[in-house]
Amino acid sequence: MLGSFGLTSDGTTVPLSVDSRRVVAYLAVHRRPQPRAGLAADLWPGVPAEAAHRLLAEALTGIDVPGLLVGDPAVEADPVALADEVEVDLSDAMLLVRAFNGGGRLTERPAVDLLSEDILPAWTSPWIAVERERFRQLRLAALEEVSLKLTAAGLFADAAEIAEIAVAAAPSRESARRALIEALLAKGDVVEAVAQYDAFQELLRTSVGPESAGLEGLFPFAGAWPMRPSMGGFRRPVQRSAVVLPGLRAARPATPGAPRRLVSGGSVPGR
Repeated sequence: MLGSFGLTSDGTTVPLSVDSRRVVAYLAVHRRPQPRAGLAADLWPGVPAEAAHRLLAEALTGIDVPGLLVGDPAVEADPVALADEVEVDLSDAMLLVRAFNGGGRLTERPAVDLLSEDILPAWTSPWIAVERERFRQLRLAALEEVSLKLTAAGLFADAAEIAEIAVAAAPSRESARRALIEALLAKGDVVEAVAQYDAFQELLRTSVGPESAGLEGLFPFAGAWPMRPSMGGFRRPVQRSAVVLPGLRAARPATPGAPRRLVSGGSVPGR
């Protein structure tokens, strides 16, 4: 279900017709037994009920995989479901989402491959579009949570890599970009953190709308800080509260009005 559709039985790929694939996919998303009337209406919207029921019956008959379905295809009154023993990658991914959103800490990088793909991205049916977007929001939030927990655990490189998965899936999502920038700053990769900030602001300006000020607070103010592009030319970030960069702090200017600068840890002459 994630990335593309596939059905295997005893290690062998099972070919299905288009309509049979749609039925199996629907049942993989909705694991509870489904009344046939609702199933037919969702899979063939706009088709008269009698014709939709006929299409569903033909699709069920074409699913000749022992143990795959619960419910007799020949009995109209029987609801239809996948058997409990059928393994579905989407179900496994949802277990990960629930686990990652719990309150526990992480001490090592978890496997997140199941959270790297959307549900059947090439399918356009209305019912799958709704479920795809719902899962997308859940998996992105879980990836962000994992990244933040890894940053808190000091696993900065792993945190950045997982946040990059979320950013790649949703480049304009501020919370994903924030998780990535926080991991990069914690790792000490200031240049890449600023590059991510600039890329995000440029994306907002060109495709979404006004710039966001929500990420500026992550950066300490300093006169020597890299210049950033803005609608009115280049500017420096305004002074805000910020995370502390490893080994760096802002030195006070020797004279009023002089630019501040970032210095390595230790005493600052003239302070």
